[in-house]
Amino acid sequence: MGNLEKTDRQSVHLLENDLQARIDQIFNHLERLEILASKEPPNRRQNAKLRVDQLKYDVQHLRTALQNFQHRRYAREAQDREREELMSRTFTTNHSDVHITTLQFNSNLHNAHRGMDDLLGSGSSILNGLRDQRSTLKGTHKKMLDVANMLGLSNTVMRLIERRATQDKFIMIGGMLLTCVFMFLVIRYLG
Repeated sequence: MGNLEKTDRQSVHLLENDLQARIDQIFNHLERLEILASKEPPNRRQNAKLRVDQLKYDVQHLRTALQNFQHRRYAREAQDREREELMSRTFTTNHSDVHITTLQFNSNLHNAHRGMDDLLGSGSSILNGLRDQRSTLKGTHKKMLDVANMLGLSNTVMRLIERRATQDKFIMIGGMLLTCVFMFLVIRYLG
């Protein structure tokens, strides 16, 4: 990596590609070594796998270092391009350009002012809607409390109705079963 920092701009790409190819080749060899390590005798297998894992870890660090170097080089090249672009740009003051820019700024400012007015209007309408909903919910809450008080008096009546519904369900199921048995017997003996 030290040689990479000192290399000129034209040959750095070739050197990076060569390093990347070598790292990939080493990684492929390490995968084969991992397969071979799994075929070792049990008493040596753990040690061999540990060494292969250490080598993979080291190769991964090399790959990361290369990627970091490439990232720094790309950032440095982008900074150099931007610096050259700024240095080569000519700055002139033109009164008509300043006037057009002022007009655009003024129209943008009016648009922003109009947008803020619209936002305030929609916000106040939303606030009024929420107030209306609050009063509606208060009325609904009061009605629910009245219904709950009424249900408290007729709670025993509700329990009786539920018990009767359960009894009716059992009677209906029994009637259905009795009808099915009757139909089976009619078909069996008369059909």
